[in-house]
Amino acid sequence: MTPAEARSLLEDALRAVVPDASLEGMPGDTDLREELELDSLDFLTVVERLSIGAGVRIEEDEDLRTIDAVVGRLTGG
Repeated sequence: MTPAEARSLLEDALRAVVPDASLEGMPGDTDLREELELDSLDFLTVVERLSIGAGVRIEEDEDLRTIDAVVGRLTGG
């Protein structure tokens, strides 16, 4: 998966929880939970959608708070 594909997958997963979410213009070090006001259940939903979309198991306790962390995890970086 390319970084652009990973970012697109993340944006799709976020939109399932926060319909008007957009990563456009957000720096890679943006804390997603803080910026989008995601509670634990919301964040778990995002992680599950990322797992399904990427076809890999992602644990909810992985450090995926930022855009860069998610993209790195999905691209193997």
